[in-house]
This record gives sequence, C-alpha cells and structure tokens, in this order.
Amino acid sequence: MPSALPDGEPVPDDGALPPQALAGAAERPLGFYLHVPYCATRCGYCDFNTYTATELRGTGGVLASRDNYADTLAGEIRLARKVLGGDPRPVRTVFVGGGTPTLLDAGDLVRMLDAIRAEFPLAEDAEITTEANPESVDPAYLATLRAGGFNRISFGMQSARPHVLEVLDRRHTPGRPEACVAEARAAGFDHVNLDLIYGTPGESDEDWRASLDAALGAGPDHISAYALIVEDGTGLARRIRRGEIPMTDDDVHADRYLIADEVLAAAGYDWYEVSNWAVADGGSAARCRHNELYWRGADWWGAGPGAHSHVGGVRWWNVKHPGAYAAALAAGGSPGAGREVLSAEDRRVERVLLELRLREGCPLSLLRPAGLSASQRALSDGLLAPGPYEQGSAVLTLRGRLLADAVVRDLVD
Repeated sequence: MPSALPDGEPVPDDGALPPQALAGAAERPLGFYLHVPYCATRCGYCDFNTYTATELRGTGGVLASRDNYADTLAGEIRLARKVLGGDPRPVRTVFVGGGTPTLLDAGDLVRMLDAIRAEFPLAEDAEITTEANPESVDPAYLATLRAGGFNRISFGMQSARPHVLEVLDRRHTPGRPEACVAEARAAGFDHVNLDLIYGTPGESDEDWRASLDAALGAGPDHISAYALIVEDGTGLARRIRRGEIPMTDDDVHADRYLIADEVLAAAGYDWYEVSNWAVADGGSAARCRHNELYWRGADWWGAGPGAHSHVGGVRWWNVKHPGAYAAALAAGGSPGAGREVLSAEDRRVERVLLELRLREGCPLSLLRPAGLSASQRALSDGLLAPGPYEQGSAVLTLRGRLLADAVVRDLVD
C-alpha cells in the first residue's frame, strides 16, 4: 500500500457506511485485500506502507508485533461483517499483500483466511492469492498454504541479473524465484505469477531479455512487468539525487515494454491489462481476478494498516502504523483514518482511468463531448484500435499502451 494517505472526512467510530453504499451490492463482486506490513529489509525503490523490525522497535510495543498480527487482522474482518450487515454476497477473491506476507508463519496466513471463512461465505471458485518473497518460502511452507485454501501465489522476481537486483536492494538469490514456481506447482497451486521490474539503472536490453527468458522458462501462467518508478523519499531516489546511479529515461522504459510484449506474445501470453500478461490458452482463468475487481470498480474490503477499501462508491483507508491500527481495533473501534464518498462524476472518471488500461477497453458512452473528440484524435493517431472503436469501445493499441497515461488524460475531459 502506498505510504501517503489522502485527506478525507472522518470515518465513524463503528465504521458504518452510508446506506447508499450497499444499494445494489448483490450485483457487484466482493473481495478482500489483507495487508501484511512487515519486511525483513526495505528495498530501495519501495514506498509502500511497510516496516522492518528496526523501524518498529519502540514504536508500538506488543501491538505492532507480527507474532499476533493474524489475530489483530481477524478483528477487522469481524468489523467488516458488522459493517456489511446481512450482505449475503460470497467473497470471490482474497489477496494477501505487503510488505512480505510470507514473513509470517504459513499457519498465520491460513488463519487470516479462516477468519474470512468464519464471517463470510467463500465462492466455490474463489481466487485466494498471496504475495511471497522467494527466500521466505520452502516446499513445506507452500504445502501448508495450499492445504489451507490458497490457490494462487505471486513471487517477487524483479530481475534475473544479480547487478540489477543489487540496485533494487532485493535480497533473493538469482534463480530462486524460478525454483519457487516449480515448488508451488508441486504443492498444487493452480496459478502462479512472477513480478518483473524493467528500467532499473544499469539494466541493459540484454539484461531485460534474460529476465524475461528466465521467467518464461519457469512456466508461470501469469507475468506482471512494471516500469520502475522512482518515488520521492526512497533510498533509490536519494542515490539518484546524489549522482551515484543514473535515472532511467522514458524512452528506455518504452523500449523495454516493447521487448516484453514481443517476447511474452511469442511465448503464448496475452496482455489483458497494460502491465499484465496471462497464458492465452487458459482463457481468462489465468488472469488475476482480484486486480480485476480494482480495475472494474467492484467492492473490496482492505484490512490492515494503511489498507484502502471501496464499497458502493465509498472509499476509505486505515491508519498507517501497525501499533495505532491494533490499538484502534483493541478499543472496539474502526481503524479507519479517513474516507470519501465518490460523486457520479468521480466514478465516471475512475472508470475511464482504469478500464482504458484493460484489453476490453472502456465504453465510449463514458466519455464527455471533449473526451469523445479526444478519442477521435487518438484513433486517427493510431493510439486506439479501429475495430473496437466502431463497436463502441476505446481500446488501446500497442502504441497507445506506451502512451496510456497521456491518452487517459485527454479522454477524461
């Protein structure tokens, strides 16, 4: 979760939602995001709401401890049941992210999932995912997760090249993520993702191709590839500012993206969101259905320090620090730090922002007159595909994906 929280109105002490938030809920999928805010070390590029043991020492006592975190988080899941009342919807996706969720015992992650089961029905085909650090799991750990109900896992690979991993402050051994894929398959995981990062200072085209080849060789059914973003306040940003390493420019990012799409497409992976590819012969089964909840504006409850939630046009976010989070729940209240009720225009804009990134695109009916005119220019410039456009959808071409942020800015007007 991002380290900075937005402003907003106060969250009621009991976390209650406005009545309109649950109107029509039965028509919307429901998911849970469970945030685990602990890391063994802080990666130089990371600005997520995470904490090392050193950073927590003396700032939260036992309340901030990861030893009892599963029990603490279960308290928010019970709160979710109270707030959502008699909402009968089954939970369709659960995603455990961080931080490094696999710093917790595997049994703790299963207990967090069990806490959801105790309060909500799980859909028969529910997608249950956890992120994992390659060095923090082994076959026994993965077997415990699978037996406990997890069926999808996402490993942070980032790169196959040691010097690139060093710049990113990643601590895993090259080759370990690929071995983890095999171990996850042996444990019975249906779906496995590898996360990659391109555009790291000092990375060459050859390095990037080697990382893609290594990831493909491991045989996951899903690969995510993200351009490195240098966030203010991170260790990487400080190193660049001091001139220790160069900043990667946008042209390099574009070249790496084109390489990724070419290599992944040739290997039988289809893009379904600008930064995500899934095996083509599996239909939509290999896609990350939890992330699709976000991209399509469905409902999800985010539990954990700094986690964000969205239900029926109401978005809220929790206090960031694990100690403050645990204290709020222990006092019987909501850990919410603030919230906002989205207007119809807010929701329209968000739909354009998010759905345009998807392979199916966004309906042209969402666009205002200025945005529709911009879409016609984008079509003429080769940024939108003509076939879908004629059928009423704005769908990015490959060139449009390279310029997605600019296209979106024009279309939301």
